Amino acid sequence: MDCEHAIQRIYEYLDGELTPFKRAAIARHLDECPPCAQGFDFEIELRQVIAFKCRDEVPPDLRRRIAAALGHELPPDDLVV
Repeated sequence: MDCEHAIQRIYEYLDGELTPFKRAAIARHLDECPPCAQGFDFEIELRQVIAFKCRDEVPPDLRRRIAAALGHELPPDDLVV
């Protein structure tokens, strides 16, 4: 696997959307290619920052309406935000 192919598939790799064979090929490439591994590490860190910093609080009424639309009932603890 070359760098271009690995980079094209990196998001699918991160999302676990590849076959085990393709995942192994990319993992092997990342182990052998420091520039690609550095880019991969950056993408992981970026996702972590986004997950931590980009959180909106959902109003309890909206949570109830979404749960009702999905046919679920929220436990009382889930309504407190």
